[in-house]
Amino acid sequence: MKCPFCSSDNTRVIDSRPADDNTSIRRRRECDDCQKRFTTYEKVETIPLIVIKKDETREQYDRTKIEAGVLRACYKRPISINQINQLIDEVETEIFNLEMKEIPSTRIGEIVMRKLKELEPVAYVRFASVYREFKDVNTFMDELKNILDK
Repeated sequence: MKCPFCSSDNTRVIDSRPADDNTSIRRRRECDDCQKRFTTYEKVETIPLIVIKKDETREQYDRTKIEAGVLRACYKRPISINQINQLIDEVETEIFNLEMKEIPSTRIGEIVMRKLKELEPVAYVRFASVYREFKDVNTFMDELKNILDK
């Protein structure tokens, strides 16, 4: 770390402690050349996740979009808010564990559908009907038959 006063590379840490928000570390440093002290903060660098939409446009990942879709699918179903939050947390964990900088929205949708299918079949079909853009009743019935066969 270079000294901000004399630009020397000869500095050392004399104290470290968590910063107020506990998401960074405050380091007190001293320059061995000019003896001046200064403070630095160390924080984990996160790269924002970019979602590639169906029309190939890109936007920053937004958890609230998943929440809105799942809440609509679970409307008037016997699913608690805790179950919904857990499902969204699991989806988010799976997405971030992929360690991708960009992810297609279709991949996110498939993960959500898989989790909803495990949780509640009606919510799954509701979500799938919007997500897969069922064009007619036959496509809808095919999806229902798949669920009933399993």
